[in-house]
Amino acid sequence: MAGPPRGKHATSDVKGVRILIVEARFYDDIADLLLAGAMKELKAAGAVVDRISVPGSLEIPPAIAMALDAATKKRRLYDGVVALGCVIRGDTIHFEIVSNESARGLMDLAMTRNVPIGNGIITVNTEAQALARARPEEQDKGGDAARAALSLARVKRKLTGR
Repeated sequence: MAGPPRGKHATSDVKGVRILIVEARFYDDIADLLLAGAMKELKAAGAVVDRISVPGSLEIPPAIAMALDAATKKRRLYDGVVALGCVIRGDTIHFEIVSNESARGLMDLAMTRNVPIGNGIITVNTEAQALARARPEEQDKGGDAARAALSLARVKRKLTGR
């Protein structure tokens, strides 16, 4: 099943943006698909991309915080962040904890650090659902997360004149 239609956005106004991807590698095959979708969008926009890999989705927010701090010290700020990961429901409440806390961590960072974040952490019941959501030719949630980060970076540039 194909995903929802996606609008075409101009990329010239975000060309050269510096984007950080933080990806959870808990499910390597799904992570590869999410990354492929995100990279396709970022490359088309002319973004400069740095990438950090972490073990799981709960590690994404702290890795972003560390990277933002390091970038500030180096005076090489990121214009946006793309978070990529997958949480598949199991038999315990661990699914709810990881899903909720990773999303909360991303929102906290976006609001307190004023950084555009595209949330590409997919939360699903089955591996089949995860694969459908991750495949760039199907639902392309990695691409969606990149488009969201680019869209917010575009808004931030318009508002700040930078």
